[in-house]
Amino acid sequence: MTLTDNRTGESIEIPIVNGGVDAGAWKKLLGNIWFADPGFTQTAATESAITELDGEAGILRYRGYPIEQLAEHSTYLEVAYLLIYGELPDAEQYAAWKHEITYHTFIHENVRKRFMEGFHHDAHPMGMLVSAVAALSTFYPESKDIQDPDVRDKQIVRLIAKMPTLAAGAHRFSVGMPFVYPDNRLEFSDNFLSMMWKIAEPEYQADPVLAKALDVLFILHADHEQNCGTTAMRVAGSSHTDPYSATAAAAAALYGPRHGGANEAVIKMLNEIGHVDNVPAYVTAVKEGKGRLQGFGHRVYKNFDPRATIIKKIAYDVFEVTGKNPLLDIALKLEEVALADDYFISRKLYPNVDFYSGLIYQAMGFPIEMFTVLFAIPRTSGWLAHWKELLEQDQKIARPRQLYTGSASRDYVAMDAR
Repeated sequence: MTLTDNRTGESIEIPIVNGGVDAGAWKKLLGNIWFADPGFTQTAATESAITELDGEAGILRYRGYPIEQLAEHSTYLEVAYLLIYGELPDAEQYAAWKHEITYHTFIHENVRKRFMEGFHHDAHPMGMLVSAVAALSTFYPESKDIQDPDVRDKQIVRLIAKMPTLAAGAHRFSVGMPFVYPDNRLEFSDNFLSMMWKIAEPEYQADPVLAKALDVLFILHADHEQNCGTTAMRVAGSSHTDPYSATAAAAAALYGPRHGGANEAVIKMLNEIGHVDNVPAYVTAVKEGKGRLQGFGHRVYKNFDPRATIIKKIAYDVFEVTGKNPLLDIALKLEEVALADDYFISRKLYPNVDFYSGLIYQAMGFPIEMFTVLFAIPRTSGWLAHWKELLEQDQKIARPRQLYTGSASRDYVAMDAR
């Protein structure tokens, strides 16, 4: 493309590479004129080989592999390896990786006894998780040596392994139940369910359908390109802070209701609707600007969210075990009405991954307060993949510019003259 500065008549040609143009080339011509892009909606802050997302076509691929194939054939731990190291592991690599993750699930006793049990009795599980992840940096001071690949890999294993333990511990504390230690005989998702629900039985046996469903949900949520939380991870990581602090920054971004709280908003909306007969009136109210259709549309997808199709099938598998969530009929009716209305079709408002995930989590017994925590567990592998990548890229420290809109230069006025 050719850019011409009409003030001077000077022009410059800028190549389009991988769908983007180099801002540095624009700077040569424009000097100290900055792009105004609140929310970075038109700005590529990095190059990445991890996740491909085509919102217009409804495509999501991890390292080139379609999300549909990974959800059907893979496991979360295999996908985590793929995201971080770029290739699917062979049998020997996977066995070693799985062993490392399994035997790093325990947390230091002081994290549980002196830190997590020190929270107020009604502390939100996600607030506890964010704080506990940040606190881990004080237990592993060697993690600050981020230039050593072996040290980096050790922290990656620790974080992926310990996140379910911290998450389950936050839940158990919030409901006044004793902490359950990891059981290294169990698979990743089974182990998490054991730490969540075990009471007095010698060994907790998770229903295999529910464990598989949770594992697929973990795959679907493992990464999603440069979203708010991942951007927070990369911004914090660009300062060369340790991975625990950077992960805590990403989790803090996820904690916000605009990011990780979407499936919780869907449950609240369905409860507000209350009955299938109330769906048409609710849809009419939304069209009149009196509310929002939660779980429909996406910041990036302008087509069907490919994860939504997978998750809808999982919902039926889960309900075969748990019994049907009473909100399901409302959700199905809402989807039917909305997808038959040109108002929503013309605006490309299709169901996204959050529309059904909350129903599944609720049917499995998870309280609403745990929904964002369940998001953070698998997203940790995606965050760490981006952290590893930015260090290998030697990414510059994040330092965006601003358009100043404040007062012009003015002189100080003494207090008695104000």
